[in-house]
Amino acid sequence: MKYVIIFFSAILLVSCKKEQQTVPDSTSADSVKVVHDSVNTNNSSEKILVESFAFPKEIKECSCYFAKNKADFEAEKYIYADDAGKTAYMKLDGKRLAMSLISSSDMEADEELSKEIESDNYKISVKGKKIKDEEALLFKGTLTIEKSDGTVVTIPIYGECGC
Repeated sequence: MKYVIIFFSAILLVSCKKEQQTVPDSTSADSVKVVHDSVNTNNSSEKILVESFAFPKEIKECSCYFAKNKADFEAEKYIYADDAGKTAYMKLDGKRLAMSLISSSDMEADEELSKEIESDNYKISVKGKKIKDEEALLFKGTLTIEKSDGTVVTIPIYGECGC
């Protein structure tokens, strides 16, 4: 009886042993590198899809427009644009939106840029610091989007405001 208990204990011990995970060899010919372009959120199960778009045809004169970084800005991959007055444009969760500007700081007078935008489903805040003062003012800052379900994303932005 004693040997039976030892035998079953040994089987249980061996069967409960964790499998070792192997790391693929970096020289393997069939390896694939996956790169994800994601936005940080405070709720990992919910995300807000922020897509780039072409400069809005509705904007005729003075405007502010931003991309995620300088390279995207130079490639004209904008994630935000406004007419420096009433309307802001973004592409969120697959939909191109025209939203009302609630407040906007005076770009010419301030070293810092501040804009508040609201729609039925989103509250957006644009904060930036002037990095270059020429004909068009260059800004670097953040764009924070809050969805009505409480999801929040903050994205770095780079862009300009001018007439």
